[in-house]
Amino acid sequence: MLQNDALKFANAPFDRAAHLRKDEEWLKKAIKADDTLFLPFYAGKILCINNGEPADAIIPGIKISKTPRKIAWLYNDEIPNFSHCQFIFLGEEKGKARFAVSIPTSINLETSLLADLVEGDLRAISGGISAEDAHFASTSAAILNWHRKHGFCANCGEATQISEAGWKRECPACGTEHFPRVDPVAIMLAVKGDKCLMGRGAQWGERMYSCLAGFVEPGETMEQAAARELFEEAGVVATNNAQYLFCQPWPFPSSLMIGMIVEVENEELTIDENELETARWFSKDEARQILDGNHPDVDAPADIAVAYHVLKAWVEME
Repeated sequence: MLQNDALKFANAPFDRAAHLRKDEEWLKKAIKADDTLFLPFYAGKILCINNGEPADAIIPGIKISKTPRKIAWLYNDEIPNFSHCQFIFLGEEKGKARFAVSIPTSINLETSLLADLVEGDLRAISGGISAEDAHFASTSAAILNWHRKHGFCANCGEATQISEAGWKRECPACGTEHFPRVDPVAIMLAVKGDKCLMGRGAQWGERMYSCLAGFVEPGETMEQAAARELFEEAGVVATNNAQYLFCQPWPFPSSLMIGMIVEVENEELTIDENELETARWFSKDEARQILDGNHPDVDAPADIAVAYHVLKAWVEME
């Protein structure tokens, strides 16, 4: 499956044209071309059109606005201090090159050409942007965040240099090549019979419950990671029946969320309070209420998250 229309950040794959990342002459011309579009970031935030809706970071558990929001695709003559910006080649669309651009924070946005734009937290605005923009934005945010955190060689400690249109860093001292990494995360709904298990983190709103989750460790399959996390966080033991559903990129900061349903042997819970504030079992009827927004004391995960769609998939199973 090349795309999943239900998943926000996996809904509209674009032509990454990876073969052009090493073509320095083509890239130089593309950056200067009049029809090239740039997706602007400033201090780690995406710039978007001001529509009066909040664009700041949200607290987990607070519903994400679905009011339509446009991100600010710009032409090169609209970008201040253009020659000092950092560029990431994203790909092509209908023959037009697309780049992410990180604008130096030395620029004062309020007195620049971009004064009418607002800095948006990608998670906060994601409910209102188009699927196409979401896929471009998630890719851009993940790569730019990687560059911010990997300026030095992990092998020798020297400063690295950006190459291949932003998709690689090279160490001039020892020659080591560094590439962006994606962290796989198992998002699993533990089920037993017609019940499912969800939990709540201490930092979430009190009505917010979601699937349990955890990073896949080196040497693990995603099924093994799911089983380990379920036992560590809630004390439930997985059977050998684990069903993979779907995945989507999650640029907070750079994960691949892997949605799964995992059958477990026991309902008795032993909560790791360092990971969860609480966890509880829900019947399938309760899960339907949660998804419909009719449960008296529980809200569903945001529908931009894989957890929402894992729960929905289980509810719809015969």
